[in-house]
Amino acid sequence: MKTSELGETLKLYRSAFISCCIFSFFINILLLVSPLYMMQVYDRVLASRNMTTLTVLTIIAAFLFWIWSLLETLRSRVLVRIGGGFDHKLGSRVFSAIFKASLVKPGAASGQMIRDLDTVREYMTGNALFAFFDAPWLPLYLGAVFLIHPVLGITATVGGVAIFVLAVAQEMATRQTLADSGNAALLSGRFLDNSLRNVEAVTAMGMMPALLRRWHERRKKALVLQALASDRAGMITAWSKFVRMMLQTALLCAGAYLVIQNELTPGLMIASSIIMGKALAPIEMAVATWKQTLNARTAYSRLDSLLGFIPAESNHMSLPAPLGNLEVERVVAAPPGHNGAVVKGVSFRVEAGGALGIIGPSAAGKSSLARLMVGVWPAHSGVVRIDGSDIQTWDRDRLGPHIGYLPQDIELFEGTIAENIARFGDVDAQAVIDAARMAGVHDMILHLDRGYDTLIGPGGATLSGGQRQRVALARALYGKPSLIILDEPNSNLDRDGEAALARTMVELRTAGKTTIVITHRPSILANVDHIMVMTNGVIEGMGPRDEVLAKYMRPQVASVATPATAITSAV
Repeated sequence: MKTSELGETLKLYRSAFISCCIFSFFINILLLVSPLYMMQVYDRVLASRNMTTLTVLTIIAAFLFWIWSLLETLRSRVLVRIGGGFDHKLGSRVFSAIFKASLVKPGAASGQMIRDLDTVREYMTGNALFAFFDAPWLPLYLGAVFLIHPVLGITATVGGVAIFVLAVAQEMATRQTLADSGNAALLSGRFLDNSLRNVEAVTAMGMMPALLRRWHERRKKALVLQALASDRAGMITAWSKFVRMMLQTALLCAGAYLVIQNELTPGLMIASSIIMGKALAPIEMAVATWKQTLNARTAYSRLDSLLGFIPAESNHMSLPAPLGNLEVERVVAAPPGHNGAVVKGVSFRVEAGGALGIIGPSAAGKSSLARLMVGVWPAHSGVVRIDGSDIQTWDRDRLGPHIGYLPQDIELFEGTIAENIARFGDVDAQAVIDAARMAGVHDMILHLDRGYDTLIGPGGATLSGGQRQRVALARALYGKPSLIILDEPNSNLDRDGEAALARTMVELRTAGKTTIVITHRPSILANVDHIMVMTNGVIEGMGPRDEVLAKYMRPQVASVATPATAITSAV
């Protein structure tokens, strides 16, 4: 059976885990020092009243306890390093997988996955894992109790089995309930996050009570399941404590009886009680941290599913920087998670330096086609090629800087304006200013309080809709990409913004950049060579700009001379 990616990562630390097991062996051997010391004090020192013996025993015990504490420290440090290495190995992988999963199947991943990674890492460095390291040495302690007296060994064994059975019962009684509770809490949190993205609409239209009611319904389900699991766990934990106290009492009772019968010394009776406590400590620790164990297991399972759903990308051979030749061949696609095609057998070609406008009614498939052209959606069939290579075979990190994309739903990120324009890479000041100038937003930025260093909130909260759109346009133009796809670039622009956008289109044509513009407004179509009309996911018509505009809408754009550019439809 093939080991999962998480399993393979854990295998890298096999030698470190083995070291922890070796440390655990000596740690558990040294835990016998305390009962042996007590036995010697009760049976030898108190009987002989020899201070020299007491002093020597105490020095030896102190030295062994120091060794024990050193081994405990080393074991803890090794586990902390394992956890840190585990996070370092998988942090970037999980982060990128979250984004890719969200593209392939919206809602399949969220920021919870990073918290899951934290949960697994913290579990690997916590007390719960120590219980599993110490549990294998339980027979060692029980064997020591048997050596003291078989009756005491049998008593300790029966008690240990009873506590173990209760631990298994707790697992069986709470596993599914806690898993369901965790999933319900995850859905509740996701609903709240989605609501916060639309806080202005929620507040303005008085939607808060309705959303609060729905959030309460989802949260209530999580709380009810959590309460049910906690009730079951609490009852079993109480019984475990009862068994533990009765076992301690039974062992002392049996020991006292054996002392009265002269079959045991008082020192051995006390020693057996301490040894039994050490033997049962891992089981009690496992019971006490069982919820933590279940949470870690659930988190591990979610991470394993995510990484299995989004396999690690293989290394792609580096290709030359694209010139901007775009080919769309019989592409069929549907939104991730849906079966109904919204792009149906579309084919066309735009050579480097060409400018194509795409128009059509709402829900015609224009924005879906844009997502296909930049590679964020995979095609069900057909292929999108850049410079002859399937866009899905390009290394996305290398291709990304050569693509400029302005989506219809604009998102800016928390940071400075300069960082947003520079795509949060190393900020090249001159390239940022060049992009801003080309987008016609340079002067607007200079009039802000701190210019390019102005901090904007999540989503660009400190900027108006038009300002956000123009900053996002500058981000799309940053680094002078070869292929630029603009989806409704003037939807939030005023007259000055549209004039600036028109100048941007002229500069892009002059610079020889391949430009695709999707729009409902014909005002920016004066600077495209050809226009494609989409309806119901197919190409209804395509041709030179003036011919298409004359056929499909009233003349609103003055005719200008356009160079012959190879933009053809295969419809």
